[in-house]
Formats: sequence, structure tokens, C-alpha cells
Amino acid sequence: MTNEMVFIILGYLSGSILYAGIFGHLLKHKDIIKESKDKNPGTANAFMQGGFLCGVLTLVFDLLKGFFPVFLYMHFHVSEKYSELLFPLILAAPVWGHIFPVFFHFKGGKGIATTFGCLLGLFPYMEPVLVLAFFFLFFSLILRVTPHYDRTIFTYIVSLFIMKLLDVKISVVIGFLLIVIGVFIRMHHSTEEKDKRRVRLLWMH
Repeated sequence: MTNEMVFIILGYLSGSILYAGIFGHLLKHKDIIKESKDKNPGTANAFMQGGFLCGVLTLVFDLLKGFFPVFLYMHFHVSEKYSELLFPLILAAPVWGHIFPVFFHFKGGKGIATTFGCLLGLFPYMEPVLVLAFFFLFFSLILRVTPHYDRTIFTYIVSLFIMKLLDVKISVVIGFLLIVIGVFIRMHHSTEEKDKRRVRLLWMH
């Protein structure tokens, strides 16, 4: 129990580090979060406000801050078998840290890159992250859902449903459900412009 609580806390603190702001200051010497329209400390604004290098570094570190807490717990924790009860909290903690960061007055980003990092931390169990990646691509390229706000919601809901259908480990499904709840709360309070929802096939204009 103590071992799991340590990883939950470390995961949350890891997620609370907002690298878009850090690399914006280091590379551009400005607050790229405040200069963005939606004040979101994520990868998209890192690219748009900070440039290519800032965006790449933010993406990599946002992935890693989700990856390492989960991966280290899965492979190097003391117990021989991980806790089915507490593992969902370990999986979701970095994303909740990114969305509600203790270091930034609990005002963070949407947690998309960090979600991918957490699911990658399940390696070699890759089914969950492949499901999420597939539906992000599907709703971006095949059945195109716009704006980004709605595409994100569609992707997370459908991914959760498919993970359950594919009989993904129940502890992972519950952990992803906790991630979905956090992302939905953040999206609900998002200040980005919400254009009219459009759903169309790739070949439709």
C-alpha cells in the first residue's frame, strides 16, 4: 500500500511540471502560455508560440512525465504483483497532475500527450495506447470531427468503450476512465473557441 501511494504522489508531482512554460522561458525568454489564446500549457501552443524546438521538447517531456511513473511501477516496484485496487490511480495520476498542477495553482493543460505517455508506460502491454492512437487518427483523418474540442471528447469516449469491448485489463480501463473524467473536466472549463461541431468523411468538403 505504501509503495503504491509513493507512485501515485510521484506521478501527480511529475504531471504537475508544465514543460511548455519551462521551455518557452528557456528558448524564447517569454511566457508562451500567457501569450496563447486559450492559455493552455500544452504541445500545440508550445509549437505555435515557442517554435519547432520548443514544441518537440514539450511533447517529449510531456510524454515522459506520464511514461516513467507508470513504467517504473510496472517493472521495478517492490511487490511481485501490482495492486488492482490502486493501479488505476497510479495510471491516472500524471494526467491529473498535468490538468490540475499543484505548482501552477491547479490550472494546467488538457493532458493529451501525458495520457499517451501513461499508456506507453504499460509497455509491453500496448493495446490501450494503440486504441487511443487509432481513434485520434480516425477522427482526424477518416471520419473528421471538428473542432479539436469535440474531436478530443469523441476520441476519449470511443477509446474507453473499445478498451472495454476488447477486454483490456479492468484496472487499466478504470485508470483510463479516471483520465477521461479529468480530461472532460478540463475541456468543460476550456476557454478555447468552440465552433459548430462538424462530422464528415475524408472525401467530403
